[in-house]
Parts: sequence; C-alpha cells; structure tokens
Amino acid sequence: MRTQAHQVHNATIPRDIERRSGARLYDRVVVGGVRTACVSRQQLGGLMVGDCLAARGGLRAPRLVFATNGHAIALAALNAEFRHQLAQADLIHADGTPVVFASRLLTRTPVPERSATTDFIFDAAHAAERHGLKFFLLGSTEDVNSRCAANLNKAYPGIEIAGRRNGYFSIEEEARICDEINRSGADVLWVGLGVPLEYEFCLRNKARLKAGWIVTCGGCFNFAAGDYARAPQWMQKTGLEWLHRLWREPKRLFWRYLVTNPVAIAMLLLGTGSVQSRVSQSLR
Repeated sequence: MRTQAHQVHNATIPRDIERRSGARLYDRVVVGGVRTACVSRQQLGGLMVGDCLAARGGLRAPRLVFATNGHAIALAALNAEFRHQLAQADLIHADGTPVVFASRLLTRTPVPERSATTDFIFDAAHAAERHGLKFFLLGSTEDVNSRCAANLNKAYPGIEIAGRRNGYFSIEEEARICDEINRSGADVLWVGLGVPLEYEFCLRNKARLKAGWIVTCGGCFNFAAGDYARAPQWMQKTGLEWLHRLWREPKRLFWRYLVTNPVAIAMLLLGTGSVQSRVSQSLR
C-alpha cells in the first residue's frame, strides 16, 4: 500500500545526499521553547541515511531524534524533567503544523514544512529501501506492531524489518531488549511507547544501542498498521488535526487537550524566535 505520505513526497532522495555538506547543514530555531530543526521531510530522510551509514560498526553513538508538537511543547513548559529529556535530543523535528506556523510568523528562519512522524515513517521506509537500511520496531501491542511491520514490507518490498517487539516490558528487561536490537543489525530504531515513556527509554539506553538513529514515534505504529485514518488534508494543513483525533478518541483526549492546548498556544506565542543557530550534522 502506497500511502498519501508517499504520494505527496514521491521525489526520491539523491543517492549521494548523505555525502553532500549542504544536505547536512540546517538552521535550528526555538519554537514554543523547544529548539527545533528547520528541515524538510526530504532533508530529514537524507540526514537519517547519512547518519545510519556512518554509524555502522558501532563507531559512533546513535543520534536521538525526537519530535515537537503542541502536546510536547505544553509538557515541556509544565514539567521540568520532561523539558530536560527533550533537550537531550540530537535533532528535534516539527511534528505539528502549529510549530511550522509559529516559526513562519515569529522567526527569521521558519521551519520549511511539517514532518509528522506518521508521514515520515513512510518517507524513511522509502529511503531505507533505496539505501539498504534496516528497521527495528519497538512498541505498541503485539498485534499492532506485527501489522505495522507487514504493511511497511508490503509497501516497500526492499526494506528489511530486522526485528520488532511489542512495548510491554519492564525496565529490568531493557538490557536484554537492547542486546536483541543490536544483534538484529538495525540502523533505525523506532520507539513507540508513548510520551514520556519513549523519551525515558531512549535516554536510559542510548549508550547500550548501536543503531544510527533512535526515533520516538508515539502512536505511529497504529497509523502504519491501518487502524486510524489521518485527518482530511485541509485539517492537516490548517493545524486542526487534533480536532480529528479528539472526535475519534474523545474520552482519552478531551482532558489532555483541555489542559495542554492553552499552554501550547501561550508558549508558541511567547517562547518562539528567541534563539537561532546553524547546525552542521557531521558524519564523524
């Protein structure tokens, strides 16, 4: 199944993009109090390929790739521990449309486009298929995880899902799970344990893991498995996808959005554009 994400971003990533210095240079700007990478989805895929190829053999520590949206911004504002965890990422990409809008309105270097993880996993699979990268899927239920892997393999027959595991385990089991991930030879580890558990897992285990990228992905496996439909394009483009999710899961999301949306709006208005920096993501 070729997804809407692939149809929109069907331009291939040049095979040498991981070696071109220009492709590894990007701005980073504070949006809602979170230092956010100004990268397109295509550039994000190119960074992934270059980092993963360079990390093979365990010669370099994995890069932590986290995402920022209204929920993450609100949690970072309300919780100092989560704010510290988020700041440990090597790269934070704009998962939410409001992040892109705020950067356009209030910074000199706006984020070029939204890189929703539910879209990017398919961009990443397309790039991985072309460059021979291996995925490991960690999280969700056994059923959802299995169907996510099957759908990715069906859509991108050349991709290798080197391993997968559901998200039900204890901290005591993490060392064994990390050994399993390392033995699989995975280049990209997708961690879908929900916020903040997935951030905690990544930070606890970064030193144990040998993947090139460790990517937090929330409920992305459910979308890739086909359990949830994305919001209509007009809602995605106008930053209203959260309303679609609220309509789909009112009991779970009503109180969360009631608390976090006002905080996120305040932070996007007051905590955007204060710091800007240029990053060159070295392959060494």
